[in-house]
Amino acid sequence: MENPVEPVIVAIDGPSGTGKSSTSRAVAARLGLSYLDTGAMYRAITWWMLGNGVAVDDPVAVADQAGKPVIVSGTDPGAPTITVDGVDVSVPIRSQEVTAAVSAVSAVPEVRARLVEMQRAAAAAPSAAAGIVVEGRDIGTTVLPDATVKVFLTASAEARAARRSVELKGAVTVADTQAALIRRDAADSGRKTSPLAKAADAIEVDTTELNLEQVVEHVVALVREKQPAAAPAAAAVEETTPR
Repeated sequence: MENPVEPVIVAIDGPSGTGKSSTSRAVAARLGLSYLDTGAMYRAITWWMLGNGVAVDDPVAVADQAGKPVIVSGTDPGAPTITVDGVDVSVPIRSQEVTAAVSAVSAVPEVRARLVEMQRAAAAAPSAAAGIVVEGRDIGTTVLPDATVKVFLTASAEARAARRSVELKGAVTVADTQAALIRRDAADSGRKTSPLAKAADAIEVDTTELNLEQVVEHVVALVREKQPAAAPAAAAVEETTPR
């Protein structure tokens, strides 16, 4: 009897604007794997805190409420979903208000403990039997330290700001966007619990001069090198620049 093929676990970490979401979704689709956006989960709980009048700059208040919202993340890379208490929040969690508050909420240990447990459960779920691509800031270091492949995406602050400004459709200047990204980098890297960090065994990929297809091809090649049984799925990559 043949030994069963182990699920492929791909951890993709890095700061905002390096291309994590676009890359992770495309790699998952290309390899026929599930996909989990952990950043959306932190945004979702932040959205709930803001909507329920919780002082997001008060760690005690946030910790006290951390167990209340029901957060459900879909893992289909073709149509990822996220709901809070049954409400689709995929659009409102991307608001500037949530963006400004998410680092503070994410730094609360009780928030991280709860969501990390959910993230590990998603990676072990029957729906992810073939494997999963999980993106975030502490996946390779904390959430899934035994991942098959660990990738840490980087890019220059200028490139990241330009990409994010395009996503925001010019609502915020590139200079202001860059300043906000640098502030968030400092907050995420400096928090005591599961900071943004490159795992010792992660492969760093600088996306500054690469388009999305090039980044995806590189990551897919890394996965196949580690686990040749990871078969490609028929999925096109439509975008040309990472996000």
